[in-house]
Amino acid sequence: MIEMSEDKSSGPQVELNRIIRENRGDDYPSTNRTLGMYPLEFGPGTSRWVWKAPPDNTVNPFGTVQGGYLAVFIDEILSTAIGSVLDEGEWAVTAELKLSFLRAVRPQKLDGHGRVIRRTRALAFMDAEIRDEAGELAVAASSTWAISRFKG
Repeated sequence: MIEMSEDKSSGPQVELNRIIRENRGDDYPSTNRTLGMYPLEFGPGTSRWVWKAPPDNTVNPFGTVQGGYLAVFIDEILSTAIGSVLDEGEWAVTAELKLSFLRAVRPQKLDGHGRVIRRTRALAFMDAEIRDEAGELAVAASSTWAISRFKG
């Protein structure tokens, strides 16, 4: 568990970004592990995740994974990709996210990959994808993230 701190130079965001930069996926805390989402690898400006098997409570009445859960998976992928390129004292939030659902996704192992395409002082432009067990592209995403610095 990452300890909360009033000192932003040593708070949870700093530790999360350190875990990402050091490629310590097993140490990365995520409440979405309860859904079966796990990081595989963090690299400079990149992130790879696996969703071992979406549970029944993520499946809609049509037998496919509900799009909101796929968005959560994409958000995990993107947040760890951006975390790898943030400097000490920086944090980032999603400013814009576009998802293209290219095919229905049945419950199965899903692989996700994200990357930072370009980073400026205040913005990062990113993309991500989810592929099914057959390697077929199921979801494509593009995103813009706003980067800020802690004050004080």
